[in-house]
Amino acid sequence: MIRVLVVDDEALVRSGLRLILEAAGDIAIAGEARDGAEAVSAVRRLRPEVVLMDVRMPGMDGLTAAARLLSEPDAPKLIMLTTFDLDEYVHEALRLGAVGFLLKDTPPRELAAAVRTVAGGQAMLSPSVTRRLIASYANRAPSRAEVARQQLDRLTGREEDVIRAVARGLSNAEIGRELHLTEATVKAHVSRMLAKLGLANRVQAAILVHDADLG
Repeated sequence: MIRVLVVDDEALVRSGLRLILEAAGDIAIAGEARDGAEAVSAVRRLRPEVVLMDVRMPGMDGLTAAARLLSEPDAPKLIMLTTFDLDEYVHEALRLGAVGFLLKDTPPRELAAAVRTVAGGQAMLSPSVTRRLIASYANRAPSRAEVARQQLDRLTGREEDVIRAVARGLSNAEIGRELHLTEATVKAHVSRMLAKLGLANRVQAAILVHDADLG
């Protein structure tokens, strides 16, 4: 069973998420929290594998809580709950190390699938949702784009091909087919690329590509 902590200031939202996830059969709700402070305490006490957390809450918000949770050893996988009008908050959460985000109106089947995806060690980088929000930062400051390009200059040509494909939301298998590489080779390129750039996951790699205006 995948143990999930649900964090939202609205009891109705928490109840709805609990019902949806528990109906999946392989997901158990480890607990609930009403704000960021409760979430930090609950994670330390309950040790869930996945935290599903609203970005905007009274008291300690989701972004502050994310920074605290993701700086701790053995941090859980973090999915942020959001709406499109909170793009900036989500962008920052992904930079902190969150593995993705969901809209609050995500269909039940997709919600459960997303929890399984992150629990399995994969980042949520679906072209239909995550890439849309990241790409909304097309008008970012020139200095950020320049810094991002300087970071990417450390990569080999093949590593740059791979990171561009990652930014498009492709899996290792899909990248392999496109670049005529084995899946194991792609996995090695991704690991080496993340280590070289000092990134935690594929979502952060995708953000870097978009910051450089290469995505």
